[in-house]
Amino acid sequence: MTLSELFTVGGLRCHTLEGGRQRLDGGAMFGVVPRPLWMRRTTPDDRNRIPLALRCLLVEHPDGLALIDTGLGNKEDPKFRDIYGVENAGDPGPSRIEDAIREAGLDPGDVRWVINTHLHFDHAGGNTSRGEDGGLRLAWPNATYVVHAGELAFARAANERTRASYLPDNFEPVAAANRWRLLEREDEGILPGIRARATPGHVPWHRSIVIEDGGETAVFLGDVIPTTAHLPLPWIMGYDLEPLRTLESKRALLAEAVAGGWLLVFEHDPAIARARVERTGRDVALIEPAPAPAG
Repeated sequence: MTLSELFTVGGLRCHTLEGGRQRLDGGAMFGVVPRPLWMRRTTPDDRNRIPLALRCLLVEHPDGLALIDTGLGNKEDPKFRDIYGVENAGDPGPSRIEDAIREAGLDPGDVRWVINTHLHFDHAGGNTSRGEDGGLRLAWPNATYVVHAGELAFARAANERTRASYLPDNFEPVAAANRWRLLEREDEGILPGIRARATPGHVPWHRSIVIEDGGETAVFLGDVIPTTAHLPLPWIMGYDLEPLRTLESKRALLAEAVAGGWLLVFEHDPAIARARVERTGRDVALIEPAPAPAG
């Protein structure tokens, strides 16, 4: 199975990295969209879970390899992996993301930047790993980790609704190692050509990551539009804490994507890693889809 796919944004070489699969409840993934409608786009298993990619993005940047989101990681126990249908073991190493980076001809040890769209376990679980002694360690020991300051504070203040998604083992070891670079603004540059764009709704401090070079633009969407099935404006996850803010985030982002011919990179779509979109009446539709490997 192909774990990495190369594309370019101007002079920047970018790689989608296939970090495995998880399965989440179909009703939760589509919120108020009726089951007969969402079942036209995906098929649930006997536990009503639908397959989702754990896709990350690697950018070969002059300031060092930049990894955007880290997947689910390898720390969780068998019960957790069964509940969420996790399939992400590496071969022979612990992380399929590491395998994908090697397949791209690069060294995981050369990752210098880890950028989190937000800190849910399926986006930041690979920030850390567990050693043979059972202790936690940074999975990317040579990297500076980047997230919005508001998101870190929000994760630390998790409540009954949010704490199942925010697992301290994914972010507190980074703080203990003093490796966080915390963003403060709504739209903030991280590296030349890479910036974080506010796309709130899924969580209040969610960021999508924009890559720009040579007049070209790609956006790693995170959970603002997790799959291509979520392109219609009202198709919003039940997991989203502020769905009306998600609606406006999607409306603004998709309008710019259509006007600018942006390439959209989908973190959770099991079949399509990236595509451009065009206006079709009230909504948008895919053009130039690039299928991701099955598996």
